[in-house]
Amino acid sequence: MRRYNTIRGGVTVVLLAAIALAAAAQEAPTAKIRRARVKDIASVEGVRDNQLVGYGIVVGLHGTGDSSQTVFPLQTLESALERMGVNLQGNAMASMMQTRNMAAVFLSGTLPPFAEPGNKVDVTVSSAGDARSLEGGVLLLAPLYGPDGQIYAEAQGPMVLGGYAVTANGSSKSVNYPTTARIPSGAIVERGVPLDLTRMHTLSLLLDDDDFHTAETVAAAINQNAGRKLAHAVDSRRIELTPEAKEDIPALLARVEEVEVDVFPRARVVVNERTGTVVIGGNVTLQPVTILHGGLVVNVVSRFEVSQPNPLGQGTTQVVQQTTVQAQDKAASRIELREGATVDDLVENLQQIGATARDIVSILQAMKEAGALEAELEVL
Repeated sequence: MRRYNTIRGGVTVVLLAAIALAAAAQEAPTAKIRRARVKDIASVEGVRDNQLVGYGIVVGLHGTGDSSQTVFPLQTLESALERMGVNLQGNAMASMMQTRNMAAVFLSGTLPPFAEPGNKVDVTVSSAGDARSLEGGVLLLAPLYGPDGQIYAEAQGPMVLGGYAVTANGSSKSVNYPTTARIPSGAIVERGVPLDLTRMHTLSLLLDDDDFHTAETVAAAINQNAGRKLAHAVDSRRIELTPEAKEDIPALLARVEEVEVDVFPRARVVVNERTGTVVIGGNVTLQPVTILHGGLVVNVVSRFEVSQPNPLGQGTTQVVQQTTVQAQDKAASRIELREGATVDDLVENLQQIGATARDIVSILQAMKEAGALEAELEVL
């Protein structure tokens, strides 16, 4: 029996290349299938959100705004006052204005598809300077721009915070992020992004995850529901729809989006080494594998001692470093997984031997290198 050893991060994974004849006779488990609506796994090409961004000022703060070291809030205030008829040019006191009750902010929002002038959208307000908190502030009228530099919405109003910051006598306490706030329905759409579905001779559905099998299955299910040749898969992500002349496009898309299809999701394991988080798909399977997990702990302890010379000696007092090395090697724990085992079985066994989340991340990476993990391993 041949064995392949892979060592990574103190974890040894031994992959059994040949298994017993009785285990080889067992059939491989079938891939898991789930049912989903077309609207949950695909989107209509062209029907999309558009990101908006803007800049403005928040006023009415209780001394928690930007300091005088931040220059652009003062420039924004002067510009706003000039637009309202207050001329500050040549005024020596203009440079001495305090901005502790105001803060410069960036605005972000999303323009939904088919939005028309008069619709309202939510706005997120984030401090751009050194303001401590936006609590109690009101956003003054500010435009929201699209990627083309055109104004698509105007935002204004009081904000809702999910936290607070309090400072008194040198002590401070902060909960969540008081420098970011939200204005529900705080922006009014001034310009929409036109999309005339009636002039589109072909429509395209774009799958969220590219897969040829899923694309063919979706096209077949749509054709079966429509009773005619309506859809065909162009590639692993795009499915084209060919409506009839003068067909009601919104009604057609409504029927298509409600069609239920069989989805064949890819086996995927997502790990985050920075936080030790492991997210495992339910259809991930493993090849027969044996895992040996052990830990070697090495402690290096340093202490400093003062060495004094003899009373009649000619030496001097010296500080001497004393180093002690201690090593402790724990016995390796063994896990054996048979054919058809899932990652859930692996994690459960690893928890029983006391492996941490970071140990599990290292083991999954080693198993992927050894070819024992039948899934895409995505490391964040």
